[in-house]
Amino acid sequence: MTEALVLLPGMMCDARIFEPQINVLSRERAVMVAPITRGERIEEIASNIIDQLPQRFALAGLSMGGIVAMEILRRVPDRVARLCLMDTNPLAETPPEAAAREPMIVGVRAGRLDEVMRQAMKPDYLAPGPGRMAVLNMVYAMAADLGPDVFVRQNRALQRRRDQQSTLRKCKAPTLILCGAHDRLTPVKRHSFMAELMPAAELTVIEEAGHLPPLEAPEATLAALRGWLAMPRASAGD
Repeated sequence: MTEALVLLPGMMCDARIFEPQINVLSRERAVMVAPITRGERIEEIASNIIDQLPQRFALAGLSMGGIVAMEILRRVPDRVARLCLMDTNPLAETPPEAAAREPMIVGVRAGRLDEVMRQAMKPDYLAPGPGRMAVLNMVYAMAADLGPDVFVRQNRALQRRRDQQSTLRKCKAPTLILCGAHDRLTPVKRHSFMAELMPAAELTVIEEAGHLPPLEAPEATLAALRGWLAMPRASAGD
């Protein structure tokens, strides 16, 4: 049986972040993009999504979407048939990291969402090249459409997130850990660490991408996702 694919976008992103992959994969299986915009805690966001999901599914999350994916895995591990974590972080936010979000929240509440987003998502978080600004402009457009209230809720949720290392250690589902080689926001070494935690994980590093491989390197990301979706399922006794 082919599992439905559930995609979770990054912070201040919507389905457009996965558009190149959706256009192809939706010809082969059911594809659902779940919003990570409802709730001020990762647990609340995950609960809202779980209520809408099929009984069993393949789950892929990018950046903050990966953080929510780990919480879904913690809550309903038996329903996650396979897991893909892209350019994300399993660790809790440190006090300095949480404090650094406060000026951004203040700025967004003061009506400076675009300015704050341009500070939060910098060009050097992506791979160098002529397409970098087009990707960033897409991110800024998605953020403008989602609006300031979503920004505040998502940053509050990130400030309070839990450490998910134990969740990953317990996961036996076929897992893809994917990241861009140029990602300075969640670097490759963090993804190597995640892959080492997990008994059924494979690490893929996309050389021509930074923090947003689905848009920066759409074909390479699609190929990695197809390989992951074709991995043998874990046996019932594992």
